[in-house]
Amino acid sequence: MKFTEAEIKGVYIIEPEPREDERGYFLRAFCKDELKKNGIDFDIVQINRSFSKKKGTIRGLHYQKNPHWESKIIQSLQGEIYDVVADLREDSSTFGKWISVEISKENKKMILVPKGCANGIQTLTDDCLMEYFMSGYYVPEAGTGVRWDDPFLKIKWPLKITSMSEKDKNLEYFNNFGKKYDNR
Repeated sequence: MKFTEAEIKGVYIIEPEPREDERGYFLRAFCKDELKKNGIDFDIVQINRSFSKKKGTIRGLHYQKNPHWESKIIQSLQGEIYDVVADLREDSSTFGKWISVEISKENKKMILVPKGCANGIQTLTDDCLMEYFMSGYYVPEAGTGVRWDDPFLKIKWPLKITSMSEKDKNLEYFNNFGKKYDNR
């Protein structure tokens, strides 16, 4: 597995190294030892899947409030997504910044989203099936997020939005998190 740290500290793009032959391929989707060798402490306590029917669907930007913050590793089992990670850690040098990566069944990339960061996706194809390895349990009352159209973050989604949950439409703006921010 190849680990590349993104511009946000603790966010890693993970590229499995498939072994291919005439039958197809075999790859390791998770290896605790490989993560540890790269300075990443991650225990899986839950595995989630989401399926989105329509190209252009937005999910997120989701996270769980402290003390229920969780890390997650996200991969595509079918389709292609535009994955966004926003840093909500006030003590981070990249606080308020966001990055994106395209993840697909074809490129086999995964992304590790650390505790304290929000994650959102936009589907780039129809019929997207995503899998999430979680380091923490889902706690419904701790689940929240940041609006997809937040004027502080200024996320550039690649497609017109075709579908979004009512809950996601009503998430908070980033600048409602208790501090006044400059308009970076």
